[in-house]
Amino acid sequence: MPAPLHWTGERLQILDQTRLPHEEVVLTLAGADDVAGAIRRLAVRGAPLIGVAAAYGVAMEAAARPDAWREGAARLRAARPTAVNLAWAVDRMVAAGGAASEAEAIHRDDVASSAALGRHGADALEAALPAGPLTIMTHCNAGALAASGRGTALSVICELADRRPVHVLTCEARPLLQGARLTVWELRRHGISHELVVDAAAAGLIRRGEVDAVVTGFDRVAANGDVANKVGTYGLALAAHAAGVPFVAAGPMSSVDASTPTGDAIEIEERGADEVRRDWTLPGTAVRNPAFDVTPAELVWALVTEQGVM
Repeated sequence: MPAPLHWTGERLQILDQTRLPHEEVVLTLAGADDVAGAIRRLAVRGAPLIGVAAAYGVAMEAAARPDAWREGAARLRAARPTAVNLAWAVDRMVAAGGAASEAEAIHRDDVASSAALGRHGADALEAALPAGPLTIMTHCNAGALAASGRGTALSVICELADRRPVHVLTCEARPLLQGARLTVWELRRHGISHELVVDAAAAGLIRRGEVDAVVTGFDRVAANGDVANKVGTYGLALAAHAAGVPFVAAGPMSSVDASTPTGDAIEIEERGADEVRRDWTLPGTAVRNPAFDVTPAELVWALVTEQGVM
């Protein structure tokens, strides 16, 4: 599978995720504003991966504008508000003076995190679920297109699939149908059995007993354990809780924000109306298009990071 992100030593190359699954187009980015633009339009996305991309953006800015790079870093930090990894990575780079070696360290840490949390999550589900084939539901895209290595939620799923037969039900997921376009693309390349699920059908399938566990990523975790993730996650967590099905949220510790007391304090990004209007409704129709929602901690069966399972 093509790498979603590659550092040449001077420039950042990304796989343009807005063109998937039909075209695999690589973009070359040359500074903080290039990276910020790619993050805003979701050419590069996923909480951990935008942190890695931002780190390289700061490094390029520092190399090109040694007297004014912090201004570019500030613009990059503000590119998207909900995922904490973006600000975390930029702040770490600023503290390191914009050194490219620090960006490379952030990237290496993310690869290691993906592998570790995949093992921890799979171990937890193996211990809780009966032997035999499993059906796992996931939402949006939390694979290699969202984080380094095999991703976050998809790292857990891939690790399970290494151990026993796994069938994945992946929801379509707004914005930009990232489950339908990106997770299906990844699962096909991993050779994992899967079906695409209409978002509105997901809760009903959980209620009917067709799902053994729900595994998603997360973009931010508040200090009390509330989880912000792609819009639609809260409904899946409610359905899983009602059906007695484990709901697992997986991601790196860099997405855990101890400075945010509860999920109510997390800023939820509202995206443009045209992403929803397109050709499907009347011109000028008012639209609500939140990109994320918050799942209360009490609905989360397990929170998985590279440090273990809570």
